[in-house]
Amino acid sequence: MNNLGPPDSWDSHGPAPGDGEATPLLSESFTAQTVTALRHLLTARVSAAGLTGDVAEDLVLAVHELVTNAVLHGGGRGRLDVFRRADLLVCEVTDHGDVRGGDLPMNLPATNTPGGRGLWLAHHLTGALTITRRPDGLTATVTAHLRGEPTG
Repeated sequence: MNNLGPPDSWDSHGPAPGDGEATPLLSESFTAQTVTALRHLLTARVSAAGLTGDVAEDLVLAVHELVTNAVLHGGGRGRLDVFRRADLLVCEVTDHGDVRGGDLPMNLPATNTPGGRGLWLAHHLTGALTITRRPDGLTATVTAHLRGEPTG
């Protein structure tokens, strides 16, 4: 799979992935208390959209990692938006965390370091992670082709 950009790139004004009109599939706010229910809802929507097998499981896990990161590091809450654009599923996780800090950990940490693997996992599970810094937080986007084709 190809990336929408290198895993350590920051896109502040890039175009949305895919071509064509977007069809909303899911738009939900979340907190720590709703993470598990959101994962189940996402699994159902991804399946209903026609994504199955390992690609679907990888996308759901990638989004789950991004949602968990938003809860832990992005202000304790966020929003998940999932939409279809042609044969592409796009999942955007938005939070309102502090963006003044330095780089986010996109590389795999040492094996003796607890945590710090969420963004790395999301990138490697989908091959298509984009981070957009906004004045009020971050948006992390992952994508998957419904036909199992590369996203780049």
